[in-house]
Amino acid sequence: MFDRILVAMDTSAIGKVVFEEALCLAKVSNARLMLLHVLSGEAEGSASVPIFPTMGYYPGVSDRTLELYQQQWQEMERHGLELLRSYTDQATVAGITTEFNQCAGSPGRTICSTARDWQANLIVIGRRGLSGLSELLLGSVSNYVLHHAPCSVLTVQHRVSTHPEATQQEQIIEKLEVSS
Repeated sequence: MFDRILVAMDTSAIGKVVFEEALCLAKVSNARLMLLHVLSGEAEGSASVPIFPTMGYYPGVSDRTLELYQQQWQEMERHGLELLRSYTDQATVAGITTEFNQCAGSPGRTICSTARDWQANLIVIGRRGLSGLSELLLGSVSNYVLHHAPCSVLTVQHRVSTHPEATQQEQIIEKLEVSS
């Protein structure tokens, strides 16, 4: 059975479901949990630096723009830590030994290296349900982890929908797949 479960968290709706699945597994197998949130510029809703054309050769980024970017990044860090602390508290109340880590980097690589360093024997990760063209264009952290993880991986499925909460980018790609 599993005794060290790494839970790859994000701030999307699937993150809560991923945590609940991992918590159930930890209760059944009396496992420890490591909750991991990777800050990345690639993530949905992440801070981004708008670049404006200038008269010069290189695009311009003003001091104010960089300041706003830093504020967005700090807010992303704060929100991620709040989420991790909340889930850690829930797991602790349920009697599960839990720790958490938040770091910046490439999500797939960071998840795999953390699993290796922490000696996890299971990774629980969400999957948005992208396939075909949308998976190719948007990338897939879960696909990377499935192919590079040093241990077993449990993916928690979440289908992309055309509801308002789906991102505009996902809706466009979904339409492209249907029409082709």
